[in-house]
Amino acid sequence: MFIVFPFVILASFWGRYAGGNAIFKALHFWSDIWFLMCGLRVSITYEVPHNLNKQYVFVANHISYLDAAMLVKIFRQPFRPLGKIELQSIPIFGYIYKQVVVLVNRSDAEHRRQSIQHLLNVMKHGISIIIFPEGTFNETTEPLGPFFDGAFRIAIETQTPIKPVIFPDTFTRMHPSSILTLTPGPCRAIFLAEIPVAGYTLNELPELKQQVMDVMSAKLREYKAPWIGGNTQ
Repeated sequence: MFIVFPFVILASFWGRYAGGNAIFKALHFWSDIWFLMCGLRVSITYEVPHNLNKQYVFVANHISYLDAAMLVKIFRQPFRPLGKIELQSIPIFGYIYKQVVVLVNRSDAEHRRQSIQHLLNVMKHGISIIIFPEGTFNETTEPLGPFFDGAFRIAIETQTPIKPVIFPDTFTRMHPSSILTLTPGPCRAIFLAEIPVAGYTLNELPELKQQVMDVMSAKLREYKAPWIGGNTQ
């Protein structure tokens, strides 16, 4: 982070969109080195061919602090994640974080609304977005926790397809109880088939949300996510 920090400061003067895209290029360099040094062997599976030039609303499961780092490692197209506002207070990391993440205070309804509006503005610039629809760590033994509406509302309002991504190994590589539990080993990212939203209205948001949840849950079971059913081995 110290190595990329001067570039982040410089790129931040280029504006929210061009500067943010440039910062992510620096973070790709950081992630390639960091994952290698930590012994994390990241593999990416595309269940169907993936179009890097197409705009998506990406949604991913959230089970570990490592999930955020995985975003930088696996996404090589312009994107912005929705992230917790609390993390901006971390020295060095926090400054970088707030340059490239749309911040949200989930305990504040007005702040959530403003964050959604910011994401809509991001999409007008041709940039994809990614949201953890669970909002926080899934602390159950089910594949997923309950979903918030935000990602699905944005997808419907912009008529942008949803592309689910699952991380079945981050729970094992870094247990949600502490960042000090990091262990080397395989770390898979699986891009699932896109889910079209053409023709959907906001009245159909609950059905779309359930459809995405069902698809992701089934795939997390198929790829044997270890927290399901209390299996933490």
